[in-house]
Amino acid sequence: MTDSLSLFGFGPGGWGSILLAGTATTLAAALCGLVLAALLGALGANAKLMGGRSARVVAEAYTTVLRGVPELLVIFLLYFGSSSVLSGVAGLFNYDGFLALPGFAAGVLAIGVVEGAQMVEVFRGAFLAVKPGEIEAAKACGMGRMLRFRRIVAPLTMRHALPGFGNVWIGLLKGSSLLSATGVAELMRQTEVAAGSTRLPFNFYLGAAAIYITITVTSGLFFQAAERRFSRGVVRA
Repeated sequence: MTDSLSLFGFGPGGWGSILLAGTATTLAAALCGLVLAALLGALGANAKLMGGRSARVVAEAYTTVLRGVPELLVIFLLYFGSSSVLSGVAGLFNYDGFLALPGFAAGVLAIGVVEGAQMVEVFRGAFLAVKPGEIEAAKACGMGRMLRFRRIVAPLTMRHALPGFGNVWIGLLKGSSLLSATGVAELMRQTEVAAGSTRLPFNFYLGAAAIYITITVTSGLFFQAAERRFSRGVVRA
């Protein structure tokens, strides 16, 4: 037992620092992906709710296609596709070397774009859950469009969106493990290296599972606190 625990220590022979660095990369990828997903989700939801016919068609195609394609496939398409495009452009300047998006950037773009399709529906459903009377009351008080959005629409939409927002975050955490396919040293990649070097795969994969569960539980507590904050003054049935 002591030997197993020492494997995750930070002393000589311990893999703690390497796994910690991998965990930091995982969190960084998930956070960057969340920002991108939230931006795409807001744009897509706005297009579906208030956009013209062309915008609605594009948003519907985006959500339909991206929700039906595996994240790993999107990562490969962005990583190797960017290589073809960048190498072609470089060829115009007589450069024949290999060019591609960094693995981290390609991975973040991929998981952000895929989860952004989920976020579109989260924001759309959250906006539709806002009672029209609450918006009409703001109009009756003389609030302008931007003030109404800042004080009424955005807080109420966020209240309804938080549960789905949390689910998207968990999806990004799990999806970040796929970045190892492009050589990114995130948690799963570092765990694989440690397991192969020590020939103790069960110990390290169990340790990685514990780290993921810890992050997930902590995230769940954070989102629960956020939901309570945004639901202040709401009478619960």
